[in-house]
This record gives sequence, structure tokens and C-alpha cells, in this order.
Amino acid sequence: MPTLLLVDDEKSIIELERMYLEKEGYRIEVAYDGKTALEKFRADPPVAIILDLMLPEIDGWEVCRRIRRESDVPILMLTARDQDVDKIVGLELGADDYLTKPFNPRELVARVKAILRRASPTSKTKRLAVGDITLDVDRREVTVGGRPVNLRAKEFDLLAVLMQNPGIVLTRDRLLEIAWGFDFPGETRTVDVHVANLRKKLAGARTQIETVSGVGYKLVSG
Repeated sequence: MPTLLLVDDEKSIIELERMYLEKEGYRIEVAYDGKTALEKFRADPPVAIILDLMLPEIDGWEVCRRIRRESDVPILMLTARDQDVDKIVGLELGADDYLTKPFNPRELVARVKAILRRASPTSKTKRLAVGDITLDVDRREVTVGGRPVNLRAKEFDLLAVLMQNPGIVLTRDRLLEIAWGFDFPGETRTVDVHVANLRKKLAGARTQIETVSGVGYKLVSG
């Protein structure tokens, strides 16, 4: 049975999540503070994590940051805070999705299934190549002119979307929708941050991410 790690200091929330997710066939591990969450993540790596932001010991942002140093495990952030800046920070730290309390438990189940689907690509296109950039979907590896490039999970996903649509202008909203897998109702600054990081890591490549002023981005082979 695939294991999910539920991290929240509210026991009633944990029990609600557990009730619905166990019905879907998941094995559940729980943690009520950030320190325990990190310990359980390392002891028994889950297939996904549902992570509250406001936690004792170590807050959810720091938990997410530390996990992202070690793993690309899907993370769904769950919190009572609904400010756009919190969502942006969570996404920039590497969260895959964001759900605000109070939530519909059926929506929670649907979002967990969605991030797990995205974490296990089933696309028939296993290898993409645009100019001197090559991307291997299964291995989640990227090379520039044969040189390996180390990308974070969302940087990889964003580059994959651009490489699947070479020369096509994609808006920031569309990139969020495809790469993050949901409509994000706030600012789209997180896309700009990830594009800036990608440009640094792809420095020297003939293939470039071009900004289309007032619209979005496109991948152009030099």
C-alpha cells in the first residue's frame, strides 16, 4: 500500500484526512510537529506528503525546504492561511499544490491523486530534444550539449512544458496550470522566479527561454 505522510498539529484534521484517504487504499503515517515529520519522512519515505504550514517545533515552510534538499516527493500544502504571498512562497519552496482550510475532503483526495499522477509520467514521449537541450522524462535528467544539468522538481516540470511546445508562446497562467497542475488564483511571480533559475542553470545553451513582453515565455532553439 502506498504511504502518505500527514503533517498537522490539529488531530481533528488528521483524522478527517485519514478517514477519506484510507478508503482510497493509502497507508497513513502522521506527525503533529515539523521535527517528527522530518524524522518520519527519512525513516519511511512516503509517496506524498500533506503538510500544514503552522506547526510547532519546525514550521511547514522549513520542513518543505529541508525535504526539497533531499527528495522530489510530491508535497500538498494545507493551511488556514489564504494570503497569496503564502501560496507563492510555498510554491517557490517546491510545493506541488496548495489547499486552504476549511477544505472539502473529496477535493483533498482528488488533489492527492493528481499530484501522484504528475509524479509518475505516463506520456508516450519519454525523451525530448530541442536544439542542444535534451530531457529524459523517465530518468528526470536534463543535459545541455551532453553536459548534465541538475534541476529542482518544478524547474524540470516547467522546462518539460516549454520543450513540449517549442517556439509557442505560453502565458504565465498557462504554465502554472500545466506545470503545477492547477489554476493558481493569485500572482504568477512564481513562474518568473523559476524561469530565472532555469536560465542560470541552462547558461551556455544555444536554446533559450525568451520573454514575450506582456504575454509569457517561449523556448527558441538557436
